[in-house]
Amino acid sequence: MIQPHGGKLVDRFVSEKESQRITDSFQDYVTLDISQEIAQEINNIAHGIFSPLEGFLTREEFEAVLEHGRLPDDTPWTIPIVFDVNPAKLTGITDGDMIGLSYNGKPLAVLELEDIYEYNPQQFVESVFLTNDSSHPGVEKINNMEKKLLGGRVRMIADMGNPYPDYTLYPKETRILFKEKGWRTVVAFQTRNPPHLGHEYVQKTALSIVDGIFINPLIGKKKVGDFTDEVILESYKVLMQNYYLSKHSTMAVLHTEMRYGGPREAIHHAIMRKNFGCTHFIVGRDHAGVGDFYGPFDAQFIFDNYPDMGITPVFFRSFFFCKKCNSIANDKICPHGGEDHVNFAGKKIREMLANGEVPPVDMMREEVSKTILKFGNPFVT
Repeated sequence: MIQPHGGKLVDRFVSEKESQRITDSFQDYVTLDISQEIAQEINNIAHGIFSPLEGFLTREEFEAVLEHGRLPDDTPWTIPIVFDVNPAKLTGITDGDMIGLSYNGKPLAVLELEDIYEYNPQQFVESVFLTNDSSHPGVEKINNMEKKLLGGRVRMIADMGNPYPDYTLYPKETRILFKEKGWRTVVAFQTRNPPHLGHEYVQKTALSIVDGIFINPLIGKKKVGDFTDEVILESYKVLMQNYYLSKHSTMAVLHTEMRYGGPREAIHHAIMRKNFGCTHFIVGRDHAGVGDFYGPFDAQFIFDNYPDMGITPVFFRSFFFCKKCNSIANDKICPHGGEDHVNFAGKKIREMLANGEVPPVDMMREEVSKTILKFGNPFVT
């Protein structure tokens, strides 16, 4: 099976005995209350989804990621995983301290503090998002972050829980599952949208060259107007129940936030799926993009800079339903003109669903459409 990113699957959970010891003495720690987003980052570090990271980036690591898209040891890494804190809360805290981290009023983890440092927000956003335009949701988030970052390894003492336990698997579990299924090659599909026929086309085309497909919807913080987590999950459940073979497909959710980082986030998405045990990763048009900030295939071109990624990208360009071919096709195999093509325009599908309309069956499966329309408002507000 494919090696985890960096060569070792990280596990930052302490033993049950150690967890009890830390919890019992938690009042002795300097403690910080953390947000759901920071708690989720810790959870993903502890479970190895962010391997080889063992904690939040130190200054050296942060600067290397911004400048080179790599960790100091040259391991590919493109999205800074950082812990921002209001400087007023850091009085009396110094490098080397053990910081207790509580979530929802309960002990969650401890941070072995290695670094407290300031950062340049403009450098951050221009390196990661290639823009400083505040209309970009990723830029807006960075501009609203606190001014100090804490770096250091984390030790997780309790699971934060999640609303979808039946569809949550972590890298240790997916690696066992893929082995039990007899899959030597696995392609991953990242999504933050319900599936239309174009998505199904790229999934099944990629599946035709590997043993299995791992559909891995992103569940977590998204921008206003995106589909809600529940809509994404329920629509994929009905698609897979009706149109996929279970011996060649499986689904689990990925608990993390969308960063809308375009090319750099495509690399980040591939790294996480490599840690799950996937050998291939689908990269479609405008992967992890937003608005007009990136070219339609920039997220594919960036892989040229990372020949040492260790996971094989599977690129898809344009695809559509061709009335003359009477099938879904792409610009490499269809000889017909645009007048015969039905494009899978996400914006058009979104508008129809928002108006309570069922998209045409040559754009979206009827079962999927009806599932989405069961929700009064399928969008993040």
